[in-house]
Amino acid sequence: MLDYYSLILAIFVGIAAGYLGSLMVLEKMALVGDALSHVALPGLAIGITLNFNPYIGAFAFLFSSAVIIWQIQRVTKISFEALVGAMFTLALAIGILLYGDNLDALEAAFFGDISEVTMINAVVAIGVCVAAVVITKVIYDKLVLAMISEDLAIAKGIRVARINLIYLFLVSIVVAISIQIVGTLLVGFLVIVPAIAAKNLSTYMKRYSLLSSLFGAIAGFVGVLLWGVFNFNLPFPGPMVVFVGIVIFAITVVVNWRLKITT
Repeated sequence: MLDYYSLILAIFVGIAAGYLGSLMVLEKMALVGDALSHVALPGLAIGITLNFNPYIGAFAFLFSSAVIIWQIQRVTKISFEALVGAMFTLALAIGILLYGDNLDALEAAFFGDISEVTMINAVVAIGVCVAAVVITKVIYDKLVLAMISEDLAIAKGIRVARINLIYLFLVSIVVAISIQIVGTLLVGFLVIVPAIAAKNLSTYMKRYSLLSSLFGAIAGFVGVLLWGVFNFNLPFPGPMVVFVGIVIFAITVVVNWRLKITT
């Protein structure tokens, strides 16, 4: 059964994922965002096995993995993408082993299960999403400058390592929350597609980040609403959220082509 607070949660998750994803796309790390979401699978399995909130386990595993990858990258200079790819495959294998023959739980982890959202869970998750957006807004310009030139950012007194770690923390927690709506297989969509759709219609940064948040919110709300109203014989809303997002992206491609917008 679809409750109104699940719809509100879908809006806020879409906003947060779209906003944080705009930075990931700028840094040409879209595929990293997709792969990083799968790292949550063992955390979900551990939460179910030990009988505590699996999304807390997902966040713990995501952030721990992100910090490990971040530290290894700093020491070895191996590309972040390569390290996330290695961690992704390892986490996927561990997660599937931990789930064993619990196929229903594995399916819910892959595709999300918004029907399990309670009012308390929704309120907490919405609060976290709002906090993530506010904190990201504070460090947004610093992160963009560090992407352009890390040396220049350091020269301006920006603690690049610290703000990168803060950003990884925020991405981890938003991804963990997003999993309940679209699952580990599809959550990468929420941090990628709204941002690339916004990029088609943006000529400056403020508009880009705002549109990315807006498109994420629309995809989340409309996708979950359509699933709740029509069902489409789908047990989970994730595929409908993705479908709506792809429609938005296709529209922006046409508009960009017609108006010849350049970024």
